[in-house]
Amino acid sequence: MRRRTLLAAPALLTPAVALAQGGPPVQQDDVVAPGWRRDILIRWGDRVTFDAPPFDPRRLTPDGASAQFGWDARIAALIAPPASADGIPRLVLAVAHPTVDPRMAFPGGADRPDVAAMMQGASLLNLERQGGRWIVAEGGFQARRLSAATLCRGPGGAARGVLAVTGGAATPWNTLLLTEGGSTPWLQRLGGLSPAQYGWLVELDPLDPQSIPVKRAAPGRFPKADCAAAVTRDGRAAVFMAEAGEAGYLFRFLSAGPAAAADALDAGTLFVARNEGGRLGWAPLPGASEPLAEARSAGGTPFTGLSALSWDAPRSRLLIAGLDGVAEWRGDAAAEVGILAPLARLPNAAAVTASPRGEILAGTDTQGRVGPAAETLFLEGRPLYSAPRAAGIGGVAVTPDGGTVLTVARRPGAEPGASFSRPATRWPEFQPGVPPRTALVALTR
Repeated sequence: MRRRTLLAAPALLTPAVALAQGGPPVQQDDVVAPGWRRDILIRWGDRVTFDAPPFDPRRLTPDGASAQFGWDARIAALIAPPASADGIPRLVLAVAHPTVDPRMAFPGGADRPDVAAMMQGASLLNLERQGGRWIVAEGGFQARRLSAATLCRGPGGAARGVLAVTGGAATPWNTLLLTEGGSTPWLQRLGGLSPAQYGWLVELDPLDPQSIPVKRAAPGRFPKADCAAAVTRDGRAAVFMAEAGEAGYLFRFLSAGPAAAADALDAGTLFVARNEGGRLGWAPLPGASEPLAEARSAGGTPFTGLSALSWDAPRSRLLIAGLDGVAEWRGDAAAEVGILAPLARLPNAAAVTASPRGEILAGTDTQGRVGPAAETLFLEGRPLYSAPRAAGIGGVAVTPDGGTVLTVARRPGAEPGASFSRPATRWPEFQPGVPPRTALVALTR
């Protein structure tokens, strides 16, 4: 079976929307394009729920971490709730917290598994627009943390917690999907957990703070990097999922019934993407019990480092980011075959979305490996925001009015050889003794 890169096949080449040529040089601070304003909305340790204690990085506790913004972060989804009576624009932002690096998160580098289990997971944040700026409404109605202690409903009944949440998507049927990635390192780190409870697609109601997350079995259990959701022309739910790993498969799940049904993701068919002579087709898999083995048997095509997916509904296209760049697959979400076309030759692409006007935003992340250029978020191929030293771009979302871009500078200062006491940068505070902190930023013209 031939391994495939996103952008290398001549048969698939069409004129690219934009070709990113590299960002600004590496600096300890972040850099914003001229004409744009950068606001920091929330940082590692800041309060998510109303009962969170003040952040003290030298005295971390499991209870505190379970109510605070996580050490690492990546935007999963942006949800627009119904308009409120007071006329204040509001949004709910879902953020994944995939990792916790002991050398950077804990003084002395000694691991604290009990604290790390609460740091990882996901945050739901209430955003409000006040005075021309988006802010995090601390302790907002939908604000909540999901962690290793969160009660979930799994395929076999009750399940304990979420692990290694890597990304997610808002669905057209008004739910939130979160993807669990490779859980093995967390299982070894925490101990006492059942592997069968992790690696699923998790669904919940983002507007109901009492909603119990449900781990859906039909879309299959495997380490996921990200997902995207759509509704087909005949009203079924479609979920695209990227397998985590250097060479992963691209999957699609189509529900058997209408997307509007509460159990839409409990029955349907799983497909794997397959290169069919320069076109991207979908091979059905007989079951979801062993998706990766079934994908190999069905001739699924491995891709190079799939990391981010986004469904651009107005233009009916799936945006795909991987180590080789950004591409799109166009057509109805249930189409059997379609063209895969390149959009940007962007090494180490790790974030992608489209603005309401169809502009492509894509960002990079090399997991702390520092090169000649900083990790950068590009807007139509032009640098918009460059992260501080060793930080990656942790996802991207655009507000419904198109006026503000949300992104994350994740794991700043965490380059090889760095530590809690000797980071590569102390962004964003730049205060002696204060560690660098992952932060959600808003970029406004």
